[in-house]
Amino acid sequence: MPLVYGELRRLAKAYLRRERSDHTLQSTALVNEAFLRLVNQKNVQWKNRAHFFGIAAQLIRRILVDHARAHQADKRGAGAFKLSLDEAIGVAEKRDLDLVALDDALQRLTELDPQQSRIVELRFFAGLSIEETGEVLGISPATVKREWSTARAWLYRDLSKAAQA
Repeated sequence: MPLVYGELRRLAKAYLRRERSDHTLQSTALVNEAFLRLVNQKNVQWKNRAHFFGIAAQLIRRILVDHARAHQADKRGAGAFKLSLDEAIGVAEKRDLDLVALDDALQRLTELDPQQSRIVELRFFAGLSIEETGEVLGISPATVKREWSTARAWLYRDLSKAAQA
């Protein structure tokens, strides 16, 4: 358990480094929540380390997206203080990765190509290597590289369209 917890903590820290600087979810809280959800999994036959981290990637994605959705709801006024227009003009908002938009795009990608969506989830949310991703999915590293490249291009185009809309 200490090895698994340590690895989850490393993955969470690596992921949260890519997040916006004012992100309110700490790596320890993310790991604890993911760990609790992993422990509470019923009827799961862990095949190997890569399988475990594949499941962990799904859980981490769900936790982060749920947190982002709650944060966006808060930004829409739940408990927010009011600014005058003059004050608001002076506030510069830094554009960071929108996890909700990414999750929506991954849902659309899943409809087109479930394997590419799973590759993104494993690589991006769990931080698995090309080789580990191939092991989890039972495909070659060359296929993972090719599908990863295609999925990233598709997501870039989809997210760009969504941002312009």
